[in-house]
Amino acid sequence: MRNIALVDGVADNVSTPDQIAANSSFTTKPTTTAVAGGGGTGGGGTGGGARQPGGKPVRSESTAGILFGIGAYGLWGLLPLYFFVLMPATAIEIVANRIVWSLLFCALLITITRAWKTFWAAVKDRSVFGPLALAAGLIAINWLTYTFGVTTGHAVETSLGYFINPLVSVLLGVFVLKEKLRPLQWAAVGIGFVAVGVLTFSYGQLPWIALILAFSFGLYGFVKKRVGPRVDALTSLSVETVVLAPLAAITMVVLGVTGAQTLTTLGAGHFWLLVASGVITAVPLLFFGASARRLPMTTIGLLQYFAPVLQFIVALTVFHETMTTARWIGFCVVWLALVLLTIDMLRTTRKNSVLKKKARLAAAGA
Repeated sequence: MRNIALVDGVADNVSTPDQIAANSSFTTKPTTTAVAGGGGTGGGGTGGGARQPGGKPVRSESTAGILFGIGAYGLWGLLPLYFFVLMPATAIEIVANRIVWSLLFCALLITITRAWKTFWAAVKDRSVFGPLALAAGLIAINWLTYTFGVTTGHAVETSLGYFINPLVSVLLGVFVLKEKLRPLQWAAVGIGFVAVGVLTFSYGQLPWIALILAFSFGLYGFVKKRVGPRVDALTSLSVETVVLAPLAAITMVVLGVTGAQTLTTLGAGHFWLLVASGVITAVPLLFFGASARRLPMTTIGLLQYFAPVLQFIVALTVFHETMTTARWIGFCVVWLALVLLTIDMLRTTRKNSVLKKKARLAAAGA
């Protein structure tokens, strides 16, 4: 769990998106414990009269958590529209601006929350800074690939990347953590490979945009998970942008000198839209934090599909990208794999919940 100053002004323990990707997105050992403030393990609450330590009813907290979660994943799902508005800015320029302005916005948040001591402690700690520097490289690859896909007419394929990300998390558990898969997980992984084969046939090549997105974000979450509770989400994002900012700043200068930048050449509206990338990067993270502290990890794991579903809908209805019959078949196969993972997660969560309840009753009886 991580600590961050959330949008409601309270410092709370939260899980960040990378932890969901690596720890609860249907990995071989799904987390079943409710997040701080959640309604209970794998469920929606303990009853209408139950209250949080702070005095708030569990049900209202869960409702707020779902709304924050929808807000976070909704913003991530609608991000292609933002990139579309920024065109003709290239993926390189958009990502460079996103990094620089995110750093400035994070610095403002750190100042407001008086968290500079925590930030500098993370920078000085090699065991924290090293993994975060690696994570910065991975998220830069992810951002560049995602932005390139959206701005070059491959938004459908970018949504595919986040649909198959849970499968990548499972594979990381097998090959890196040496974990054993349950039967439904094996079935889902096998079906996932079939889907990649079908989509490769459809595209005439490997869906490399989707695969890079899935593996870069999966590895990003895995690396961040190694840091664990030693750094909060805001500090983590700040350190990553500090690592990337020099290269991003140089890129912006080069684009300006060569006349390839659009930041200052397309009017004030375009300028402020690019500057707003810092806020657009950080706000969903804060919403996610507010959601994660109120909801069980199981619910967060299900909400994560909201983003790629929205991306897929935007690609079809706004960008009017083509979906051939073979691609529809490939996506349906992917969705079948995700249904199996979801069933496995819910079944395991329910089983663990029953075991914990029996253990509590046994302890009370003793």
